[in-house]
Amino acid sequence: MNLNKNTYKNHKSYPEKVIQFGEGNFLRAFVDWQIDKLNKEADFNSGVVVVQPIDKGLAELLNQQDGLYTLYLNGIKGGKASTEHSVINCITRAINPYAQNDEYLALAHNPEMRFIISNTTEAGISFEENDKLEDKPQNSFPGKLTALLYERFKHFNGDDDKGFIIIPCELIDKNGEKLKETVIKYVELWELEEKFKKWIVEANTFCNSLVDRIVPGYPRERINEIQEELGYQDKLVVEGEPFHLWVIEAPDCIAEEFPAASIGLNTLFVKDMAPYRTRKVRILNGAHTSMVPVSYLYGIDTVRESVEDEVIGKYTKEAIFEEIIPTLDLPKEELEAFAEAVLDRFRNPFIKHELMSISLNSMSKFETRVLPSIIEYNKRFDKLPNKLIFSLASLISFYRGKRNGEQIALADDGEILSMFQNLWSDYDGTNESLKTIASKVLGYEKVWKMDLNQIGGMTDAVTEHLGKIQELGMKEAVLGVLK
Repeated sequence: MNLNKNTYKNHKSYPEKVIQFGEGNFLRAFVDWQIDKLNKEADFNSGVVVVQPIDKGLAELLNQQDGLYTLYLNGIKGGKASTEHSVINCITRAINPYAQNDEYLALAHNPEMRFIISNTTEAGISFEENDKLEDKPQNSFPGKLTALLYERFKHFNGDDDKGFIIIPCELIDKNGEKLKETVIKYVELWELEEKFKKWIVEANTFCNSLVDRIVPGYPRERINEIQEELGYQDKLVVEGEPFHLWVIEAPDCIAEEFPAASIGLNTLFVKDMAPYRTRKVRILNGAHTSMVPVSYLYGIDTVRESVEDEVIGKYTKEAIFEEIIPTLDLPKEELEAFAEAVLDRFRNPFIKHELMSISLNSMSKFETRVLPSIIEYNKRFDKLPNKLIFSLASLISFYRGKRNGEQIALADDGEILSMFQNLWSDYDGTNESLKTIASKVLGYEKVWKMDLNQIGGMTDAVTEHLGKIQELGMKEAVLGVLK
C-alpha cells in the first residue's frame, strides 16, 4: 500500500496560502512540520505549494504521494530516548517550473497566497546576469522569484494588499535583505518599471531568519524496517531531531499572522536575530562543516561516529572550544553550554546523519560557517587557528574526489568542481605543486569574497597541511594538529 490521499484516512485539503521554494528534507522536516501543526492545532488553514528550484528534484514523487510523507522525530527529550512519527499533510502539490512554467507563474494570480518560504542552500541566493525575464524559467532562485513577483504585480495592478511575507531559510547572514537586494538587481537588469520596484519594497516584507534543526533526511539503511512498522510504502520518509528553533526578524503583525507561539513552537519573532545567528552558525554549523572533510577522509561516514571517535571527537571539540568560541562575544559560560548541547545533539543515537549529506556545496558553506571564525581568530590573536586551517586543507583534499582509492560523490557548483579537477589533475607530487593548488583555491574570490592568500601565513599553512595529508594520510595528519 502506497501513501497517498486515498490510503491516508485523515487526509485534509487546505487552501493554498504558502509558496515554498525547495522540496528537500530540511524544509519538509522543519517548516512544513510547523505548518502542519499550525493547521491541526491553531486553525492556520494553509496549504503549501512546493516549487522545485532546480530542474531535477522530488516534485513528481511528491505529487505521486499527494504531498504526504512521514516525519520521524528521534532524540533525547527530558533526558530520555524518544521517537515519534506523524504524517505531514499540508503540501497540496509540487510544481516543476522547468516543465510547468505557466502553472508556476499562475501561482501569482491566487489572491490568498501570503507567504513565500525558501531553502535553496547557501549558494541559492545568487545573481546570474544571464537570466532574462522571458526565460521559462530563470536559472537562479531570485530570478524565478522576481518573475513571480512581477506576474503578481501586473495581475493585481500593483495592489499593495497583494504583497507577500517572504522568509528565506538559506543559511547566509541577513538572508532576507540579500534576497531583496538580488530581486531589485533583476528589476534593474530587466529594466522593469519603477512602480514595480516601489511595490516590491513597500508591499512585500522580506524577513531575515535563522533555522536550527538537525535533519539527516531519508533513512535509507533502515527504510525496510520503517515501511514494515508503518504498514505502507513511503518514498519520502524524513528523519529529524526533536529540537527546533526558528528566529525571524519581523514586525509584530507577522507574528500574529504566523501564530507559532500560540501552540508552543520554538519560533521567535525578534527585532535583532544577530546574537542567535552568530552563535548557531559558528558553533553548530561551523562544527559540522569543519568536521566533514577531516572525518570523511579519516574513514568515518556519520556525525555521531565522528564525535564518538577518540581522535575525530577530540579534534572537533578542540576546534569548537579553542578556536571558535574565543572568537565570539557572548558570555563564555553561555557559549560553552551551547557547545556542549550541540555535541549532545551530534551524539543523538537515533540519527544517522551522513557526512556526505552535509558536504553539499561545501565551499560556500565553509565561507559562511567557518571562514568568519578563522578571520576573527587571526584578528584577535594575531595567529591562525591551526585546526580550522587544517580543516580548510582537508576540504581541498576532499575535493580531489578520492577516499582510499574510491570515488567521492562530490556535489557543488560545476565551475568549482571543474576547478578542483583541473588543479588536482596537474598535481605532480611536489610541494610546489601543492602550493599552486592552495594559492589557486585560496584566491577563488567568487566564493571567499576576498583573496585568502592576503592573510599572513595562510598559503604556507594550508600548503603544509596539504602536504602532510598527501604524504601521511588523514589518520596520521590529524594527529599532528591535536594537543
